[in-house]
Amino acid sequence: MVSLAPLPTFYQIYKKKTSEGFQSIPYVVSLFSAMLWIYYALLKKDAMFLITINTFNVFIQFFYIITYFYYGPKKEKIVTVKLMFLFNVFGFGVIFLSTFFLSNPSIRLLVLGYICMAFALAVFAAPLAIVRKVIKTKSVEYMPFTLSVFLTLGAVMWFLYGLFLKDMNIAVPNILGFIFGVLQMILYAVYRNHPKKTVEESDLKLQLSDHSVIFDAAKLGSNVCSDVSNNNGRDDALNKV
Repeated sequence: MVSLAPLPTFYQIYKKKTSEGFQSIPYVVSLFSAMLWIYYALLKKDAMFLITINTFNVFIQFFYIITYFYYGPKKEKIVTVKLMFLFNVFGFGVIFLSTFFLSNPSIRLLVLGYICMAFALAVFAAPLAIVRKVIKTKSVEYMPFTLSVFLTLGAVMWFLYGLFLKDMNIAVPNILGFIFGVLQMILYAVYRNHPKKTVEESDLKLQLSDHSVIFDAAKLGSNVCSDVSNNNGRDDALNKV
């Protein structure tokens, strides 16, 4: 359900034919995290549930990234490609090569577990960029409420699953996930009825203000010229007298 939560967002992108205002990094990092958890589950064994969920997550994140890339502006496409190479190609390749050939299987699993835990925390921290945007614009337009709710519920369920398996690598990151999810829901409650105010609107107001200043300056200049002309006319009349 957490993986499907962004679907309304991507339906909105499809309707507008643009991904402007949204960011690809949460989906790139989520894909990277899912790949790591599959690798971890294959080494851990007896973790079929972890494999099944994250395999589905890999496919759905690929769908989101492809959709974002198709409708994204050129600049965002370049950023998305760089992020994919950084995390999903180079990052995963380095982690795989540095852990797979460790001679001691228990140490290999321990090291990989810490890496998975670190990047699981990064997945939950990724939406902080959107949180910053919500606070700055006082608008929840780019922070879907369904995603925040399912992230929170998912964090609770994965925390309980980690406790059941007695695996702190699974349980611990979801404590932070729960905190971030609650934070996003609080922000949504605070700003959901606030008038939408985007950065573009702020720039437009600034431009209108600049035009107003120019107009006032022109008007002042014409008034000064008019006063000078009137004064010159009165001086000529007095000279004639």
